[in-house]
Amino acid sequence: MAQVSLNLNGTPMECEVDENSLLSTFLREDCGLTGTHIGCDTSQCGTCVVHINGQSVKSCSMLTLQADGADITTIEGIADGDDLHPMQAAFREHHGLQCGFCTAGMVMSAIDLLRHHPAPSKADIRAYMDGNICRCTGYHNIVKAIDAAAKEMAAR
Repeated sequence: MAQVSLNLNGTPMECEVDENSLLSTFLREDCGLTGTHIGCDTSQCGTCVVHINGQSVKSCSMLTLQADGADITTIEGIADGDDLHPMQAAFREHHGLQCGFCTAGMVMSAIDLLRHHPAPSKADIRAYMDGNICRCTGYHNIVKAIDAAAKEMAAR
């Protein structure tokens, strides 16, 4: 066991973790934050994307120990109380949710995209999101949602 200190969704915490614990497993099983999904466990599908120090990271490819001292934001940490993050609202409005399994990772990656590229073209969105797999194969509405969120967030 090892001791880690981190800031999770704005709350400082210290805990003991197994030295080989993956961050995705830690978030789901130890912290009860089940919005972060584990799809492939090989860093292929993107359902486990969270933000570490403001950057999107596939949490199944990172040990919890590597997050010591980091600020971690999960899908549970992006809404403002009952007010959805604009990206969450856009996914809901444009039917980008589909079965929902990939949605948290898609939303977290999309937010990261807009941090780096606030006015992406639809081609930019498709290229950036190629590390997130939707098994429903409905990328059209996901791209529409991200495009709408980009416009909404730019207007604020």
